[in-house]
Amino acid sequence: MSGEISPTGKHSGPGSSPELRASHADRDRVVDVLRIAAGEGLLNADELDERLEAALSARTLSELAALTADLPPVSATAGAIVAEVKDVVRIEQVFSGTIERVGRWVVPRRLELAVTYCDVTLDFTDAVITHDTLQIDVAMAGKTLKLITRPGIEIDTDALQLVHCKLKNRRSPTTPDTPVTLRVELVGQKAHGRVVVRPPRRTFTQWLLRRPRSR
Repeated sequence: MSGEISPTGKHSGPGSSPELRASHADRDRVVDVLRIAAGEGLLNADELDERLEAALSARTLSELAALTADLPPVSATAGAIVAEVKDVVRIEQVFSGTIERVGRWVVPRRLELAVTYCDVTLDFTDAVITHDTLQIDVAMAGKTLKLITRPGIEIDTDALQLVHCKLKNRRSPTTPDTPVTLRVELVGQKAHGRVVVRPPRRTFTQWLLRRPRSR
């Protein structure tokens, strides 16, 4: 199985020892696997918390392996995506087209938006999330900043200063056992225009299923 790696990020082989000591990098890789699994609905909130605590205190590779033994193996492609996570991504744009992050884009640890009169859309529906917090430093004037969420993603706008700007925050429908896979903290200033936080739009079929029946 050359296309698969162990949850610790190392290729398994006959000469590997399960009692080898785990490094910080080994623990971090397992934490990433657990968070991705929770984001895909494989772990609930209590299971995620319990396993994260165990992963951070694990001393050996065998202890880490036990935490992901019942999860699908991580492909080499997914391992490469985790490795691509950047600490800081900066976007600068003035009076031009729309800025979009959609599909399976890799969420950085911090995002800096220095944008003037450009619409910005950050769609987290299929985003690759490998950590629990994203800070967005906003220095934006005009147009709309739009964040599309999914269950398990919380948006905190308390530290964002709004100047002649409207905020519309519509939360995704969740259940009590939905784990929080990502907390997005907006800081800085948004002048003029709008900030919109909403779940994905319903498909036509979903709209029909939720449409009240006529008498």
